[in-house]
Amino acid sequence: MFDNLMQKRRMYYLISAVIIGLGILAIGYSWVITGAPFRLGVDFLGGTRFEVQFTEPVTEEDVRSVFTEYGISNPTVTALRGQSLQNAWQIRAPFVTPEESQRLEDSLAALVPLVPGTTSVTSMSPAVGHEVTRAAFIAVGVAALIILVYIMVMFRQLPNPVRYGVCAVTAMLHDLLVMLGFVAIMGLVAGWEIDALFLTAVLTVVGFSLQDTIVVFDRIRENQNNRKLRNMGFESLVNLSISQVFKRSVITQLNAMFVMIAILLFGGDSVKPFIAVLFVGLLSGTYSSIFVATPLLVSWEKGELPLTHAQAA
Repeated sequence: MFDNLMQKRRMYYLISAVIIGLGILAIGYSWVITGAPFRLGVDFLGGTRFEVQFTEPVTEEDVRSVFTEYGISNPTVTALRGQSLQNAWQIRAPFVTPEESQRLEDSLAALVPLVPGTTSVTSMSPAVGHEVTRAAFIAVGVAALIILVYIMVMFRQLPNPVRYGVCAVTAMLHDLLVMLGFVAIMGLVAGWEIDALFLTAVLTVVGFSLQDTIVVFDRIRENQNNRKLRNMGFESLVNLSISQVFKRSVITQLNAMFVMIAILLFGGDSVKPFIAVLFVGLLSGTYSSIFVATPLLVSWEKGELPLTHAQAA
């Protein structure tokens, strides 16, 4: 099974390209029809989000009219769907004060009584929303830099240790693109938004993916220093290394994924988008550590990448 694993690396690249390509198409389509690549939540855009559940059916126009009476002319009103979300609505509006949000909530309750204990109001000023967006980009950038430096130091005794760091960061970016594409698709299909929990999922996946990649790379390093294997070609050595860590890597990730599947099946509707994004990210991280980072390392070693062609010329 593992003897010819790296010989199929172009197929792995194609699989990743197709998955990421579908996500990019979804991002582009969302940009065309909504003016934004994703549905960003109030954590990033700023504003106030109401989530209410009525005891009886109401129309979108009924809900919208409550906000227009208070001078909010263009609220985004979305029906929430789920087993426990009958007659539930989400309304996104510009930032309002706590006093104004209470008056709006009272007006909604006057329209049709609300189900007790189901109302949620989240407010974020535009300035704070922009700061969260900036912090998200900085967090991912700093994580990539730390990964690059850390792996270069860890593998400094090997020839060209920078390759290991670059391949690990590339796998991390692969996972990020997969997650963004998934959220873009679900934003179009189910109205999912990117909020602060998405950033939590991203950083969690970065940690899991990095751990998995380092486990594989570390076994490659150990085998390169093994005198009995010094006459083995690099590609064969990589195949051997993956065969030695594959079972442990997959079982570790499956343990986490089984828990997330249980939450998706039996957990509350409010946490399902976060868990689903986390699940897709961990699945991508397991794949990328073996089928993206490691094949890239082999391609780089064999001079198959455009960068290595340019250096050779």
